[in-house]
Amino acid sequence: MTADARPALRELVETFLFREAALLDDWDLDAWVDLFTEDARYVVPTTDLPEGDPSQDLVFIDDDIIRLRARTVRLTGVGAHRENPRSRTRRFVSNVRVEEAGNGELSVSANVLVYRFRGGEAAPYVGAIDYILRPEGEDLKIAHRRAVLDLESLSWHGAVSIIF
Repeated sequence: MTADARPALRELVETFLFREAALLDDWDLDAWVDLFTEDARYVVPTTDLPEGDPSQDLVFIDDDIIRLRARTVRLTGVGAHRENPRSRTRRFVSNVRVEEAGNGELSVSANVLVYRFRGGEAAPYVGAIDYILRPEGEDLKIAHRRAVLDLESLSWHGAVSIIF
């Protein structure tokens, strides 16, 4: 890729990440899950083992597309007691880094700050998200999303009932 094309690629990726953040903040989880490929993975390791591998370590979340769709159905239904009424969130995405990974895929990393407001309290979730993005037509799709929380524990936050 030429040096002139790189800013356009970065802009495409940042626009995609900002759109993802807006969908999550708007609690439009059906549209959010549509951003994923059919073979996608979504992983959130535990706070005490951020480098955790779901094949051998306990993680908070290790979803394929079927489990991810089920998660969004549950979170938007009345049975999700932690999110009924739902939390309000505001996401800040920064320090976006993009590398071409081969086969047209992009390796993307970004720092993320999510403020969660619920029950008169505010809780910040800070961390980083690593993606493998695949071009699909004129847009991108998420093939892999690994969200790593910088928190030492969830004791103050209680749970990860929102999508980080």
